[in-house]
Parts: sequence; C-alpha cells; structure tokens
Amino acid sequence: MKENNASFADRSNPGLLRILRNGGTETRLSALIMGLGCVCHRQVVKGLLYLAVEAAYLIFMIRSGIGNLARLPGLGSVEQKEIWDESLQVYMYTKGDQSVLILLYGLGTIMITVLFFLIWRAGMRSACRAEMLDKAGSHVPSFREDLRSLLDENLAFTLMTPPMFFIAVLTILPLIFMICMAFTNYSKIDNHLVLFDWVGLRNFVTLFDSSSVLGSTFWRVLVWTLVWAFFATFTNYFFGMVLAILINRKDTRAKGFWRFCFVLSCAVPMFVSLLIMRTMLQPEGAVNVMLRNLGLIPAGSSLPFFTNATWARITVIVINIWVGVPYTLLQLTGVLQNIPADLYEAADVDGANKVQQFFSITLPYMLYVTTPYLIATFTANVNNFNVIYLLSGGDPVTNLASTAGDTDLLVTWLYKLTIEKQYYNIGAVVGILTFIILAAGSLLTYRNSKSYKEEGGF
Repeated sequence: MKENNASFADRSNPGLLRILRNGGTETRLSALIMGLGCVCHRQVVKGLLYLAVEAAYLIFMIRSGIGNLARLPGLGSVEQKEIWDESLQVYMYTKGDQSVLILLYGLGTIMITVLFFLIWRAGMRSACRAEMLDKAGSHVPSFREDLRSLLDENLAFTLMTPPMFFIAVLTILPLIFMICMAFTNYSKIDNHLVLFDWVGLRNFVTLFDSSSVLGSTFWRVLVWTLVWAFFATFTNYFFGMVLAILINRKDTRAKGFWRFCFVLSCAVPMFVSLLIMRTMLQPEGAVNVMLRNLGLIPAGSSLPFFTNATWARITVIVINIWVGVPYTLLQLTGVLQNIPADLYEAADVDGANKVQQFFSITLPYMLYVTTPYLIATFTANVNNFNVIYLLSGGDPVTNLASTAGDTDLLVTWLYKLTIEKQYYNIGAVVGILTFIILAAGSLLTYRNSKSYKEEGGF
C-alpha cells in the first residue's frame, strides 16, 4: 500500500482511474460528494464550491433535466387542439408539445451534463493534489492563493474560459442542433413544423435520389456551385496576377497611383456595388437603355443578363472579377515584392527571357506562397452568398417545380429552403454535405500541395 501511495504521489496529474484506485478514502468519496477531499485537506471554500455545483446540478436534473432527456427520443406526441368555448363564444387552444423546444432543451441538458462532468473531474484532481501535498508535508494552497494563481500561472484558464463558454453556447450548441435537424422530418411538408419525429437517414436518401425533385435539384446546384467556385477563384487570381505583375514592373511609373485606382473600389461596400450593378443590368436598366440608344441592339429588346441561364451565369462570374480582383491584387503585390531579386539576376546571367523567368521563378513562387489563399478563396466562393443573392437572387428559374434557380449556389439554395420554403430538415442536410465536401476537398488539396510538403523550401 505504501508503494502504491508513493507512486500515486509521484504523479502530478494522475488519471481518474488511478485516483479512484490509489487515492485516500476522502478522495474516493469525492466522486460521490464533490469537494469532500478538498474540505478534509483544509481547502474548505473550494470544497464547498464544488459541493454547491453538485447540488445545483442534481436539483436541475430532478426538476427538469431528467424530463428533458426522457422526451428527447420521442420529440413529443401531444398535439395542440382547438376547442370551442360555448360560454365565451371563442376557440380555445390546449397546450401541446413543441418538438423544437424539446430538442433544444434536451441538447442543452446534455451540454450541461458534459460541463458538470468536466467540473467533477477537476474536483477529483483537486482533491488528489491536496491529498498528495498533505501527505508529503507540503503547503496546501488556500482559496485566496488559488484565486491569485488565476492571474499568474493559471492565467490561461482565466482568459480562455469566457470565450470557450460563448463558443459552446453560440456555436457548438446551434451546430449540433442543426445537425440533429437533418435526421428529423422538421419541415412544412405534411405540417411538421410543431411536432416532428426522428427519421434517420431518410433525408439524405431523398437528397441523393436524382429521380426526385429535391435530388435532381441538389446535383444540378452542386455542379454549378463547383463550376462557379472554380471560375470565380481562378479568374480573380489570373487577372489579379496580371495587374500585379504589370504594376510591379521596373518600367511602370506611378505604381502607387495605379494601385490606388484599382483598390479604390474596395472603399465602396460590396453589397452597394452589387445592387447598383443589378439595377444597371435589368431589362430597362442603364446598360440596355444605352445600348438601344447607340443602336447596338434593336429597339424594344434587351440583353438577357438575368433572364437567360447562360447569360446570368456568365454575368455573375464577370462581375465577381470586377469586385474581387482588387483584393487579389493586394495579396499578390506583397508576394511579388518578396521574391528574391538575385533569382532574376541569376536567370538573366543564364540568358533566360521574361517568359522563361515567369514560368520558372515568378509563377512557382506565387503558387507556393498563395496555395493556402487559393484554397481559402475557393471555399469562400462556394459559400459566396452575397454575390449571387444580391446580384441575381438565384434567377432565372427555368424549372417551376424546382426550389432553386439556375444561378443558385448551395448556400443560397439552403437559404431558400429554410427561410422561404421552411424545409428545415433538407436545409440541414445541405449544410452538412456542404461542410463535408469543403472540409475533405480543402484538406486533401492542401496536404498534397508543395506548400505543405515542402514547407520552407523557398
């Protein structure tokens, strides 16, 4: 037993099983009565705080937590009923179950339980440390000393606790709630907006079924989303690279002026620029009116910028070049200015011309440095809600049975499914699949790039 206690005391941060196996009686009982070990080793205030947390958790679970978890598998069954009140001559409504609240409260209870477990584990380790110090004859920190440590050696816990709390409440909980939506029939279909049930993978099967309306729409929107993201990313990169190289040439005068001219559009909020362009490209907008006045198109006609699918897709790509190139110009200007000049001097000595220098030095260096930026830009363009929704609104709609237009991306289609159509379950599936596609594609692309394999190569 002495050997066990010695090895136990040698561990500054033993595991829970080791604590329960080799700890003292008071430390083991701390698993049932939180804070008991701390109280027995002169950490009374800390022990009482742990005990208060345990009491609060037990009261919460008895009053509502157990009920929240019990209703979670069924998501409710009592419907709201309409009853005619003869005395008041009005319809009265009985209170029914609301599946959304049942799911939300159930997930909230699970998160509170996880938080309680973390506090319970911290209490066990605190009791362990107090026992180890007491048995070794060392000083056991008081509550005041523990508080002071939160501003010194344990400052990281003090600074990280508030952001982690808000991340859990405002990010993790809504994300888990959205994921759960994908496995229910929560939608306007068959009036499942108040009471809904778990349906397993049925929504995923529906979306992957190309013979169904939603399935065919998903595959069509997915293909266009990837095509859009490719062209939106690499057209911006190409034209931004050309401008950056031209302005950065030694023979170019007034470099700052030319950069200012192209970057000036960044001073105007993007949504303002997109709305102005949308107005100008309407059938009776400024562009069509000007073309008719110049005799370039027949009177009474107009170019179908947003009424023809092919025209609309080309239009949004071209306008995205106009709003996106200035940002790429700024990125690539910094890269060009950091290419070592001795590489070009050595190439001149070897007799390489400008084209050979570009493909042997400039382009490889730029791609090496900007590969993570390209991946991030591609991901951002897949989720580029503003350009599509503010410019074309997803139009034109050539298939009236479809819930998406010809320029809708997955993200704008998801918005329409949830906000306009109230197909929350399908929208959740679209969100999950978008994340999986982007996460897998980004990781695979980056891990196979030279930026990852040859880090520090240049």
